[in-house]
Amino acid sequence: MLQYDNSAFYFFCLSTISFYLIPSWYGILKKVYNAYIGVKDSDIGAVERTSAEKEKAEKLKKEQKGSAVLKSKGFLVNLVFTIAFTAVFLMLLVNVSSDGEVRSFDPFSILEVPSGADIKVIKKAYKKKSLQYHPDKNPNNPAAEAMFMMVVKAYEALTDETAKENWEKYGNPDGKQSLEVSIGLPSFLLDTNNRNMVLMAYLIIMVGIIPLCVWAYYSDSSKFGEKDVMYDSYSWFHHTLNEHTIVKSLPETFAGSAEFRKKNMPKKQKEKEEIGAIMTKVRSNMQKPKYNHPVCVKGNVLLHSHLLRQTDALSEEARDDLKYMLRYSNSLIDAMISVCKHQDWLQTAMNCIEFGQYVTQACWVRDSPLLQLPHFTDEEVKHCDKGKAATRAKDIQSYKAVPDAEKRGMATFSETQKEDVLKTLKLIPDITVDSKVFVDDDEDDKVYEGDLVTIQVKITRNNLEKGEKAGLVHAPRFPFPKQEAWWVALGTKEGKIISIEKVTNPKRIVEHNIKFLAPAQGNYEFNLFVKSNAYIGLDQKAKVHLECLDASVLPEYKIHPEDAELDDEPTLFEEILNANVEEDSDSDDDDDDDDDDDDDDKKKKKKDDDADKTVGIQELTPAQQKKEALKKARKKKDDDDDDDDEVEEVYAD
Repeated sequence: MLQYDNSAFYFFCLSTISFYLIPSWYGILKKVYNAYIGVKDSDIGAVERTSAEKEKAEKLKKEQKGSAVLKSKGFLVNLVFTIAFTAVFLMLLVNVSSDGEVRSFDPFSILEVPSGADIKVIKKAYKKKSLQYHPDKNPNNPAAEAMFMMVVKAYEALTDETAKENWEKYGNPDGKQSLEVSIGLPSFLLDTNNRNMVLMAYLIIMVGIIPLCVWAYYSDSSKFGEKDVMYDSYSWFHHTLNEHTIVKSLPETFAGSAEFRKKNMPKKQKEKEEIGAIMTKVRSNMQKPKYNHPVCVKGNVLLHSHLLRQTDALSEEARDDLKYMLRYSNSLIDAMISVCKHQDWLQTAMNCIEFGQYVTQACWVRDSPLLQLPHFTDEEVKHCDKGKAATRAKDIQSYKAVPDAEKRGMATFSETQKEDVLKTLKLIPDITVDSKVFVDDDEDDKVYEGDLVTIQVKITRNNLEKGEKAGLVHAPRFPFPKQEAWWVALGTKEGKIISIEKVTNPKRIVEHNIKFLAPAQGNYEFNLFVKSNAYIGLDQKAKVHLECLDASVLPEYKIHPEDAELDDEPTLFEEILNANVEEDSDSDDDDDDDDDDDDDDKKKKKKDDDADKTVGIQELTPAQQKKEALKKARKKKDDDDDDDDEVEEVYAD
């Protein structure tokens, strides 16, 4: 009889818990190793290429290395659970070592007598145990009933010669068993005193905890779409963006994202007063707000304080909220661009890309691109626009072209600051964009209506050496590392998007293919945009010309006879289907064989009679010949129809 076995339950729990403990301890140890030893500074983006990046690098190290990593909420919760389960695991291990192997049938242990006890001791123990566990004394107690059966079996195994021999040979008084099985559950589950507790625990776990976990996981995961952006944010972008959206209105759109609605909701009066004070400083550079919701207002003000480089006036809590917003800026701006792509708004998509540049460099629409250089302020920018024409510079490219010794704006800089500026100029990309139009596997360079056209865009990073790859963006005021990338967009003169994609390949020479079907016959001119995802003033725009010819002038395409035969051949599915149909129709064909034979005999007899009638006709008049010809034609037509009907019927069967 099957019994609840504590030892088997211990083994089951040990196996189950180990599925959690092994990967959990591996993850914990790996995280501890990476926090102090395993992760390099470059792996987390903590690079110090200039002195301006030093503060950013130190903050990244502090946040992503050392004890700060081990203080995260997720790590601590997992550590507590892991330690608790480890304690349970050790307790079970001790119980297993003391409780022995999974329970086998042992009559001496069941009767609680020493091994080799004499018959008197065995009978006395049997009497005591049978009285203790007798079903009459333990009504409605399955555990007692099961124990009583075991006591009876144990007594038989020690007193009956046959049963004893079977137990000694096979470990069971009933003889050789095909399989020894016990139930891997604790025996206290059969105790009637624990029945209510077991039932309540079952209901809580099955009806409460498990459905709650499933609901929590589903409700959380169902909120997010592509790029881990919430669906509510996509809905918000669809509502607020349009084909006439300008760059200055994008901070408010960004601030209303669903990711910030809990974080940016003002909770204290002091927080509201701080937002009001900051707004007075940045209001002149803000677009007139469309929404007065506290979340939008706070997010808009905080973002403008970043764009205008006035974050020093923020409190520690406001800086944390701003940093939280900037953490999601890359994915949210990409989502805004994808909405523009879906709606076919080319100019708005370009504005969103430029907004991403401003957020990365902490600049705004009226600021000079030269503010991207470290230690540069408005005063240095003014100096760069003075003097001789050969040394004047209003953007990064023109400032690069000025010889280092003649570069203006660094008169008050230290040697270290000057080195920072020159090093940053080398880090900022200098690209060349080339494009060509072609049709794959075409014999000539002409494009015909309906062809699959490829526009290949080639981006060459002139600031990199051969074999060198682009690194992280130089953005000291952006608190997170960001990889250099380029947006490649192709649009029509009317402002419709043909293609827009982000190219993240860091190689010196990058080729990106844009494929689309050639339009109708005519000459077309498209706008090609190559825009940086992080730097201001490096964008390039080019014209792509396309001449589509009439496809009717092409020679007619002729199918090879062998290819045509292959098209007529049945597929494997059709062959199998036809084979099944033929098998099903065999019985019907057998039934119709006799009827077909009778019909053939009748037709043959009729033909013979017709032949006899025509024998003896030697010559007919022209009128008779015409009449006879008409009869034969009608008869032949009727015969052909009959033959066709027979063929169709056989095929249908």
